[in-house]
Amino acid sequence: MRSPIFPRHRVTVMGVLNATPDSFSDGRRFVTNDRPDVDAAVAEALRMQRAGAHVLDVGGESTRPGAADVPVAIELARVVPILEALGKTCELPLSIDTRKSTVARAALAAGACIVNDVSGGCFDPALFEVVAERGAWLVLGHLRGAPATMQHEPHFDDVLAEVAEELAERVARAEAAGVAPGQIVVDPGIGFGKRQQDNLALLANVGWLGGRLGKPVLVGPSRKAFLGQLTGDPVDERNVASAAACAVAVFAGANAIRVHDVGAGVRAARIGASLRAAGARTGAGTSEADRNGRGEGRS
Repeated sequence: MRSPIFPRHRVTVMGVLNATPDSFSDGRRFVTNDRPDVDAAVAEALRMQRAGAHVLDVGGESTRPGAADVPVAIELARVVPILEALGKTCELPLSIDTRKSTVARAALAAGACIVNDVSGGCFDPALFEVVAERGAWLVLGHLRGAPATMQHEPHFDDVLAEVAEELAERVARAEAAGVAPGQIVVDPGIGFGKRQQDNLALLANVGWLGGRLGKPVLVGPSRKAFLGQLTGDPVDERNVASAAACAVAVFAGANAIRVHDVGAGVRAARIGASLRAAGARTGAGTSEADRNGRGEGRS
């Protein structure tokens, strides 16, 4: 039996490798005119591996607020050569960050074993069947609408209950399509169609969400705009705030974090996990009941 990629005994650190010209944080680093710089991408992947990453997440379409859809052919041209090269040089499991079933199929054939879909299968429901056919892992993100419009006056009456309900529906659809229940991870979609207070509530209550859904939870606060709103830092100066947010999320119950700065993420995960363990032993902080979704508080 294959070892789980998102085991419960550790906090999984997923390193971000964007093969895009327009990602909000690191666009243009590994692609020019839709042609990937494979050598540079491999060098960065190996650096993240040395820094302690457990998984690498390769994406060829920016999903920043306001981003337009990328044609399938362009997305494939950006990511497939990188995945093929990483499969030969890197020891880590590879994830494809895509909303499209055609891209997912090609990426899995090129060496990926995880599909990370920020839309939770809403953009292209056929993606579930591809994941099921290949026996891959699936990360289901929460997103209402599309990246181009998701920040146009988002609204929740009860963000925790609504995100949990909508992710539960996506999990049910994925499992009905044949995706293995033990290979599904959920992501509350920090920064994806959320207000400032929504992002904070989701991070602070991520353990409740995981308990409610019965799945590992991945969070990705790294360098996002809500951190800039809190600190005033521009996007290229948000690593400290990102590490703080990751440590808090892990303390609150996150099972995995998606980060640009892997070294800082590894350290943040270690601190958050140590504090969580200490709280569980003393009855303080995030309790076992909270992490399993049985706690009463949902502030």
